[in-house]
Amino acid sequence: MYICVQQHMNMRLKNITAYFILILLFFGFSGKVNAQIIKGEAILGMNLSQVDGDEVYGFKKVGANVGAGVMVPFGKRGRWDASFEALFTQKGSNQKQQFYDSTLIVCTGDSTIVTGQYKLVLNYVEIPVMVMFTDKEFISFGAGFSWARLVGVKEYEHGELVETTTLNSGVYNKNDFSILADFRIRVYKSLKFNLRYQYSLTKIRTRDFLDLNCNTNTRDQYNNVISFRLIWVFNEAQSRKNFTNTPGQ
Repeated sequence: MYICVQQHMNMRLKNITAYFILILLFFGFSGKVNAQIIKGEAILGMNLSQVDGDEVYGFKKVGANVGAGVMVPFGKRGRWDASFEALFTQKGSNQKQQFYDSTLIVCTGDSTIVTGQYKLVLNYVEIPVMVMFTDKEFISFGAGFSWARLVGVKEYEHGELVETTTLNSGVYNKNDFSILADFRIRVYKSLKFNLRYQYSLTKIRTRDFLDLNCNTNTRDQYNNVISFRLIWVFNEAQSRKNFTNTPGQ
């Protein structure tokens, strides 16, 4: 029953993503939009991330957030934009060594070295779709969601690579759907500073944690990410000028 509900949710999210892309294409090919109105973006930044549900706390995993995007203005005076990006983005979790101890697992009788050290690297190709509003050509706010495809994964526990965690092992879901909020402020001419927050709408993994007494704790896991980025916007001035001069705007 749970699997059916999860599959239905994933299908609905995929359909919503497709609708937003169609809306973006509609703006892009509308008779009022031409190549001079569409704005391009070069994006360079970093993620601070954690995985909720992995028993490691804090935004301690640093990763890349790079790519490109387009923004299509619409509405009165072109203050609204439909935004579409294509990114390479790294998420995951990180915790440095906490201790060094040889521990006996009671239920199995096995002895193992534990350090509390943990690192998870999740590499995604991601497509965020948003609606943005810009006030006084200086500050922008936006919201939307994204679909990301997992293209690489490495997991380390107590300093050792987990050999069973691979891209095709089925440990992590290959699709990650997220909701996001976006804030931008102009720094210099076409250069903008961007702060973004996003959170997974669907779980990326379900894991059983075993304590020293062999009690099992099952938890769903979700990506939790804060991004700091610099965005250079191409063709912004010409886009604003052309949109303002378009009849009926």
